[in-house]
Amino acid sequence: MSTDQARLSPPQDEAADRASGELSEADLLSGLRCGEEAAFAHIVSTWSPMLLRVARTYVSTDASAQEIVQETWLAVVRGLDRFEGRSSLKTWVFRILTNLGKTRGARETRTVPWSSLSPVDSPVSTVDPGRFRGSEDEWPHHWTPVGTPQPWQPSPEEATVASETRRQVARALVDLPERQRTVVALRDVHGMSSDEVCLALTISAVNQRVLLHRGRARLRESLEDYYRGLPEGMRS
Repeated sequence: MSTDQARLSPPQDEAADRASGELSEADLLSGLRCGEEAAFAHIVSTWSPMLLRVARTYVSTDASAQEIVQETWLAVVRGLDRFEGRSSLKTWVFRILTNLGKTRGARETRTVPWSSLSPVDSPVSTVDPGRFRGSEDEWPHHWTPVGTPQPWQPSPEEATVASETRRQVARALVDLPERQRTVVALRDVHGMSSDEVCLALTISAVNQRVLLHRGRARLRESLEDYYRGLPEGMRS
């Protein structure tokens, strides 16, 4: 192959990287704009499950949520050339979905504003106050010996327990209230920043923190219950 041909053709290892999805956002966006099927298939398969969960918070049926996701991907294809990169690609996609979800939800007369959820002055405690030392204690407001959180992960040698822990986390995530689950998944599963989540879901930073904190606390509580049921020798 000549030098000029090499410049015009992407190296084989780069093509393999595109297929595996191991790309920076700039490279991924470049692949999408070049019409690479592998790049588009990657984001569709990777992001669609979470897009579906978010869409479901705006409409009353799974079928409607699936239609919103399909409309989102169509809008992405049609609007990709107009994407200016002012936010991350993922945030832009989620914003498209959010706007479509709000429109569809309004038609179904079921839209619930995110900003009205989980008010900061809510009297509900995220963690049982009895797990903390009293104000008169030598170490006020610290964990009590009984209330101290259990470890999140077993030792590396306990592969069976680690596998069950992952399943337990997945089950606990499904059991979270819908909006807590969405925020926790976006932050901890999909790696979005707090600013990206606020932008994608059009919620305030305060509401995002409240939903994330409560969701994580419920996951921790579920794992603690699981670990208490393990034999002593199986706990890390």
